Amino acid sequence: MDFKDKQIIRQLQKNGKISNLELAEKVNLSPSPCLRRVKILEEKGIITGFTAEIDQKLYGLPLTVFARVRLERHDLKTVENFEKHILNCEEVLECHLMSGSSDYQLKILTSDLDTYEKFVRNHLHTIGGIASIDTSVAYGTIKKKIIYPLNGI
Repeated sequence: MDFKDKQIIRQLQKNGKISNLELAEKVNLSPSPCLRRVKILEEKGIITGFTAEIDQKLYGLPLTVFARVRLERHDLKTVENFEKHILNCEEVLECHLMSGSSDYQLKILTSDLDTYEKFVRNHLHTIGGIASIDTSVAYGTIKKKIIYPLNGI
């Protein structure tokens, strides 16, 4: 992947509905090579899809919760069981394997704290093998970015 591919990706992250003609103009390519590059990026799995960005408050899920989960054991059965349940849990938007005192960090959007409590009781607690759940509630978002940096860090 070269710098031109990264420019294409950046423009698509800004506007996934952009036409190929407009995309080509923004990255200084002619339309045919631009479309060919996009297809190659899709075939290689670098571009994995296109989605709509949604306002979570207007959608009815104004509260962002981060739950840090520590497992009782780290044997294969416990880990696979936890991860299988999380993959099938639509309330969890993100699940990150962590270093440090927690094993996983979950990002959950919810309508309110009562609904989150029901989620913990009815879903997380039923998984088994969880030693602790430490919850933090975000009361604001300073920065939410979906556009990757061109040059990395």
